Amino acid sequence: MTNDVHLTAESCGDYELLDSGENMKLERFGAVIVARPETQALWKKQRPELWETAHAEFAFRDKKGSWQIQKAVPDSWTVIRTGLPLIARLTGFKHTGIFPEQSPNWKWLTQVVRPEMKVLNLFGYTGAATVTATLAGSSVTHVDASKQSLDWAHENARLSSVGEDRIRWILDDALGFVKREARRGASYDGIILDPPAFGRGAKGEVWKIEEDLPKLLEMLKEIFSDKPGSFFLINGYAAGYAARSFAQAVESVFGDINGECGELHIKESSSERVIPAGIYVRFVR
Repeated sequence: MTNDVHLTAESCGDYELLDSGENMKLERFGAVIVARPETQALWKKQRPELWETAHAEFAFRDKKGSWQIQKAVPDSWTVIRTGLPLIARLTGFKHTGIFPEQSPNWKWLTQVVRPEMKVLNLFGYTGAATVTATLAGSSVTHVDASKQSLDWAHENARLSSVGEDRIRWILDDALGFVKREARRGASYDGIILDPPAFGRGAKGEVWKIEEDLPKLLEMLKEIFSDKPGSFFLINGYAAGYAARSFAQAVESVFGDINGECGELHIKESSSERVIPAGIYVRFVR
């Protein structure tokens, strides 16, 4: 049975959720304060005076989004989150490359990863989970269909002085890569994935979560080690699914996983309010 457990990421150190409301959130990444759209924030802002301090705001004009720069912002800067140095940038997709709601999962990885484990990180993006798992002693295969994201993850690995031999970098479509790994008889002691609702592979392959996630889970079962201690972690963002839906999809393939599922929350630094920022399912054999 999968237990329902919501995970809350605190505002601390180089990251703070300063305020939220009226479909926006105000965050501090290191010394840079940004305002971004947030559909979950249906409430009123509590600290309207703080919004004047934003260096940049992501706004939609004629259905196209862009950053409105109000104070100088570096092209990139370093943010330390749960002890992990990560490079932040303002991207055209309103992200900064850092996902603070994932910090409870990064902490969990430090607990479940054992030395000499082989870990697969699909849709690895900027690589925080990859670096976390590597620093805990594993070797990681990091897969992403974006060359830009792969380069960014490389930078984050170098920031933590991770040896090049510890990470295998793969520019590829997740579904196609796992198919080939299954044919090769590969096996992984840990699997991490953060599938988007929609995406394109390195060669233009189309990913639709409602069609392709069930296929991917079936193929992952073939390469997932049955050794005690092997772990599985899936995250979801903006896909419109409940955590229980993801959990039951995982259970339908892997059986009774005796794991956890729930929402990922980010807590405001000066109140008890939280922003629901995603969902997750995780378990250990």
